[in-house]
Amino acid sequence: MDSKLPLVAILRGIRPEELELHVPALIEAGFEAVEIPLNSERWEAGIQLAAQRYGDQALIGAGTVLRPEQVRRLAELGCRLIVTPNVDAEVIRLGLAAGMQLLPGCATATEAFDAIAAGARRIKLFPAGALGPAYLAALRTVLPEAVDMYAVGGVRPETLADYLRAGCRGAGLGGELYRAGQPPERTRVQAQAFARAYREAMAG
Repeated sequence: MDSKLPLVAILRGIRPEELELHVPALIEAGFEAVEIPLNSERWEAGIQLAAQRYGDQALIGAGTVLRPEQVRRLAELGCRLIVTPNVDAEVIRLGLAAGMQLLPGCATATEAFDAIAAGARRIKLFPAGALGPAYLAALRTVLPEAVDMYAVGGVRPETLADYLRAGCRGAGLGGELYRAGQPPERTRVQAQAFARAYREAMAG
């Protein structure tokens, strides 16, 4: 996945039959991962379909994962990435034991270190838009350098560079990238905008 951009597409509310209309645009733009939150319609069918069809082109994951039994079911479906809004040590350990990548949600140093103690090597600052790049930069100074941070929640193409400069490796992109029911062309345009913003930030 080294050629991919460290961007996670959050497709909240997408239906299984819509995946083939949107996911190719994300892969084409260079997104590293696609997350289907568990509060989406028929999420089990969607994650299984995405894993089977696109798992060799992107990291297919699940978001809003809250309970250990969900991790076990996701492993059966071929999920390779677990994204959570919180820190649950058992969820993290089970995901890692199943060979998945983990991206637990943290808002404080205490939560971040709890996630790291459970084995996480990537964490998401959530909600990044409310906390801001300055908060992220301060948090970054106390975290181990080997731990990657992702900004999630409220990140826009025009603010992505601010979070990268503050110490993020990448970002998870939700409503500014995809809203349930939007046309595929909107997804394509926004995916390209985020990819362009990332590349320009890295080049500058």
